[in-house]
Parts: sequence; structure tokens; C-alpha cells
Amino acid sequence: MTGDETFRFVDDVTSDLTFEARGATLGAVFEAASEAFIAAAVERPEAVREVVERRVELEDTRLDWLLRRFLSELVYLLDAEHLVLRARSVEVRGEAPELRLDAVLIGETFDRERHVAANDVKAVTAYGLSVAVDERGEWRARVTLDV
Repeated sequence: MTGDETFRFVDDVTSDLTFEARGATLGAVFEAASEAFIAAAVERPEAVREVVERRVELEDTRLDWLLRRFLSELVYLLDAEHLVLRARSVEVRGEAPELRLDAVLIGETFDRERHVAANDVKAVTAYGLSVAVDERGEWRARVTLDV
């Protein structure tokens, strides 16, 4: 920086974490995305016990936005209620613009004695967000988390 500059943009630093998820069905790719979320949020996600169950019903007009809303619900539940949850099952019905998601989430309350936070996931961004079937017929999603 020169003496007159009070700030500069740094290209090599980011606060985002991007993942790709895949599954044989649309529900499976949403479930895989929930696994990626929990892996981003806590170290040793396999240690999260199945103590709490929540049901989630969401609607949206676009498939990628439905995935964003679903993952945003996981962010909210972790932030507001301290629940570390993953999807046990996800069913997506309908077609754009009338898409509906029904999910069963399982997990437990974040326990500082047993869990270590990996990242503070603040939000699910729209940047690069996609959900589509690839050339082999497998569902794939790309998601960027603001951490």
C-alpha cells in the first residue's frame, strides 16, 4: 500500500467454502449436501448422535433455490437452536415453479464437551449454486457456504 491508500483488495483470501455433492436421486443429492454441511460445521461429523429429529417442509420455484433454502434451514437450526442436524431422508416433489421438499433431519444439540466447531457457517450463498443431472444421469449440486 502507498501512503495515501487506506485499503486494498486481496485476491488470495476468501471466506467461502465450496462443495460439490452427488447422488443417484434428487433426494440423495440433498442428503449428500446436508452431509457436506455438517462436515463443514463440525469436526468429526460421524460423532454426531441421532438424538433429535425434526421435520422440514419447504417450497420454492427453482430447484437450486430449494437446495439453498434447505441448507439455510440447517444453518438457522445450528445458529439459533444449536442443533447439529443432517438429513435422514429428503423427498422433492413437483416441478418448477411448484417444488416442494419434505425432509426428516436427525442429530443432536451441539455439545462443547463432545463437538468441536470446524467453521462458523454464516450463510448459503447464491454464487455458483447449481443442481442438475450430469451426462451419466447422476444428480450433482454445487454449493458455496459463507464461513
